[in-house]
Formats: sequence, structure tokens, C-alpha cells
Amino acid sequence: MWRCATRGTASSGGFPERATPLVHRARKILMTIIEEVSPDQLAHRRQKLRQARRLKILQTLWRTVAVSGIAGGVVWAIAQPGWVIRQPEQVEIAGNKLLSRSAIHKALPIDYPQSLFRLQPQEIALWLSAKAPIARATVSRHLLPPRLIIEVLEREPVAIAVKETGQPKMLGLLDSQGVLMPKDSYTNVNGSFPLPNLTVIGSPEQYQPHWEAVYQAISRCSVKILTIDWQNPRNIILNTEIGIVHVGSMSTQFATQILTLAQMQQLPAQINYSQIAYIDLTNPASPSIQMKSDTVK
Repeated sequence: MWRCATRGTASSGGFPERATPLVHRARKILMTIIEEVSPDQLAHRRQKLRQARRLKILQTLWRTVAVSGIAGGVVWAIAQPGWVIRQPEQVEIAGNKLLSRSAIHKALPIDYPQSLFRLQPQEIALWLSAKAPIARATVSRHLLPPRLIIEVLEREPVAIAVKETGQPKMLGLLDSQGVLMPKDSYTNVNGSFPLPNLTVIGSPEQYQPHWEAVYQAISRCSVKILTIDWQNPRNIILNTEIGIVHVGSMSTQFATQILTLAQMQQLPAQINYSQIAYIDLTNPASPSIQMKSDTVK
């Protein structure tokens, strides 16, 4: 037991006695490496480190000056009086067919004069889509000469929206997607503006969710449809060139009902149109003609 404890005793240097030769050897190698580096080499290395630090400082200063110069140039450009929209004539309008240029100019959120760089094209495009009967607008800035170019895609009215039959009150105009627009939006149009031939009667909340599919179906129909009466959602009534048509409530078979209506365009010659009460298409597979006295299938 005593001999084992003696072998495990560390030396005063913190290393086991048997490791002392290794420490001496490492110190010798280190001193040899230090002696091989001359004072001139050390001075050269210090000089290179100083040059690297100076270069890094110069690069940082150059970047700071470049960024400041660009920022100053932008500020200077904004302040130049030449790049200013001073009058509506510097705003070019393209793509308009229904709306006049003056009507679109009046809808623009621009106070003249206005720096060209302060105008935000995306905000102007969103404003026009929200405040005017415009489905989409693209706005771009041009420096030489300073001007703003606006390309618009208008919402073309396809139907007149009326509240009810007894006291007809125009609610506005509908486009093919069911967006309701005030008629006043089209007061300043190029030339005459003929109103659509189609009229929709009823609450827009009832038919707007279905309008896109409804208009797509009736626009392809060879039978001219003049009025869609949606006052009773359980029985939608069409006023067509061949008579009154009942289609029932709105459903997925509406397109089929319209196709059936087109097939009934050539009614038998022996049928007196004045005696037809209405055409019943609630079941498009078995359409019927309700006469004022009886029913013909």
C-alpha cells in the first residue's frame, strides 16, 4: 500500500515526476522556434498588421462616404424643382373607354404641385380601384420628362340594379363580377353612355354571391333576357323575349335551365304567345308552359 502511494505523488511543479522530461523537451522546441524568427521578420509582420488595419479603416470610411453621397443625392434629386408634377396634364391616362380622363384625374389623390418621388404608385393604384369604377390600375413614374402614366382596366356595367318593382329606385350599375357601382361614377364619360339593357330587381345581398355565374350563363343564351326579378329568392323570374320564365330558387342547375330556355326559343306555331302565362323551368328536365287556362307540356 505504501509503495503505491509513493508512485502516485506529484512533483512540486504540478506534473508527475515521470512527465518532467517531456516538459523540458517542449520548452526546448519553443525556444528554438523563437530563435529562428529574426527581429527583422517580427518588425515586418508588425508593419503588415498595421497596414491591414489602416486599409480596413479606409474601406470603412469609403463605404460611409459612398452611402452618405447616395443618400444626399437622393435628397438633392427629390428637392429639384424639375422633377415635380405641377398639373394634371403631366398625368397620362391609358386604357380608358368609358371614363373620361378628367373623371379619372378628379379621382386621383394628388395635390399639385407634388414631387414625383413622393408619389407612391401602389397607393395610387389601390385608391383608384376603391374610389372609381376601375377593376385594376397600373401606375408608373417617368423622369424625362417628369410624368405619371396610369393604365386602367374599367369595370364595364352589364346590368342596372333596382330595389323593387313597385317603387323602382336605381341602386347603381353592376359589372360582370357583381360589383355595384354608383351611376354617378359614369357621368363624365367619353361621349354618350348607353345604359345596359338588363335589369336586376331585388336586394343585392341576395344575388351578388351568385351573380358571376348567373351573368355568365345568361350572356351566352340566345334568348334575350330583359329582367331578372330576384325579389322572391324562392322563385326567380326572368322576363325574356319569349315570355315570363320561372326558374325557382337559385341552384347549381341554373346554367342547365338557361340552356333549356334557349332550346325553347322556337315554340310550336300553334301556341298563342298572348295566352302564355309563364314558362316553368323549375325542373329543366321536364319544362312546361303554363297557359292562362291550362298547362301544355
